[in-house]
Amino acid sequence: MPLETTTAPAAGAESVQQREQQSLSTAAARNLATTTKSEPQMQGISSRWATRMLPWVNVPGATYRVNRRLSFTVGDGRVSFVKTGSKVQVIPAELGELPLLRGFSDADVLGVLADKFVQKDFTPGQVIVQAGRKADHVYLIAHGKVERIGEGPYGDESVLGLMADGDTFGGRVLAGQGKKWEFTARAMTATTVLALPLTAYKTVADRHEALRTHVQQISSNGHRKLNRSGEAAIEMSAGHVGEETLPQTFADYELSPREYELSVAQTVLRVHSRVADLYNEPMNQTQQQLRLTIEALRERQEHELINNEEFGLLHNADFEQRISTYSGPPTPDDMDELLSMRRKTRCFLAHPKAIAAFGRQCNKRGLYFGGIELHGNHLPAWRGVPLLPCGKIPISEQGTSSIIAMRTGEDDQGVIGLFQTGIPDEVEPGLNVRFMGIDDQAIISYLVSSYYSAAVLVPDALGVLENVEIARTNGS
Repeated sequence: MPLETTTAPAAGAESVQQREQQSLSTAAARNLATTTKSEPQMQGISSRWATRMLPWVNVPGATYRVNRRLSFTVGDGRVSFVKTGSKVQVIPAELGELPLLRGFSDADVLGVLADKFVQKDFTPGQVIVQAGRKADHVYLIAHGKVERIGEGPYGDESVLGLMADGDTFGGRVLAGQGKKWEFTARAMTATTVLALPLTAYKTVADRHEALRTHVQQISSNGHRKLNRSGEAAIEMSAGHVGEETLPQTFADYELSPREYELSVAQTVLRVHSRVADLYNEPMNQTQQQLRLTIEALRERQEHELINNEEFGLLHNADFEQRISTYSGPPTPDDMDELLSMRRKTRCFLAHPKAIAAFGRQCNKRGLYFGGIELHGNHLPAWRGVPLLPCGKIPISEQGTSSIIAMRTGEDDQGVIGLFQTGIPDEVEPGLNVRFMGIDDQAIISYLVSSYYSAAVLVPDALGVLENVEIARTNGS
């Protein structure tokens, strides 16, 4: 019997033998197993509170007309400027935002008038106009913050309001009625304004009859009696005795009410027929592609509801309903002022960073802005009004944003969403998916469309707090 001999294993051989596979590997087994998987996820889906808070009204004719009582209140508009180096010039067409120039469209005359504006710079604390002095200039604020100061009930100073970039004051000086300033305007920051002397305006008006006639016609509307909302007053008598002659009246309407047409967001979804035919277990590929596409369309729809220049909330807030923060960051005082500008405010909409900035200001004052239950979610609130996050509200390059406050619903003369239901191939209200065919590369195409808009029924339904600084500063 031969002698058995053994040899020492080579270095590392023992460890290799110990690692020798004893059973089926998980990698191999996974090939025969059905995994538990999620539906395709999408990070771009947000809470879409702006869309959820708007009551949606069906518009069968694709156009919604907002009928209002006739109003003669023409507030100072927001003007735009062109900056070349340190020189600032007003865009001539923007002068149509001045109270007495609304509707005047002669570009040549407006260009001549724009050249008459003189640039002036003010340092913080410097007075621009003084209450009680003759009002003989029109002022356009190109940059900076200006506070309007009046006299309080006990003779002390009282801040009546704030003005910022694009605001104007003194527009009714053009009527030439020799009035005096009713408030003091004082620069809070380094401020650049453009000033138009009354004498310069008269020089232009004397040469252009159409301009003088337009201003006289608009200013003559001021003789009509108005209610506190600027609407033509409905005359009535109350508390009288005997056989007093009662006033005669009627409710006048706007002759050209605004109409909102439905807007659209569309895309073409393309799915290869091989994918649609073969890869449908356990999830239907076409349905999943449509689901993600619809989510993206809904996100774009909300972006348009906030930012669209025609019907977006930020662009449709009346100038009288826009205020600026007093010190930069959003403070409880700013939010209270925004809240006081309308009845039955339903919600605030703000960028999450603006909400955080407001929270820091509350913390500095030892305040807690509370919470509220809404649609099964616990949300921050101020004075019982939910403060809803909306990432669609833009943040400027200067680090400022806006906070929107609104009343909603037709019954409350608020803000409403517009859509049309019952459209062909509808899969959600106001959204349809239409089959477009299969091309010669075996790719199936679907047209996905969403129809929507928004309407502000009366001006005070929507307000905006502007120039909200969101950056964290020392001590904040």
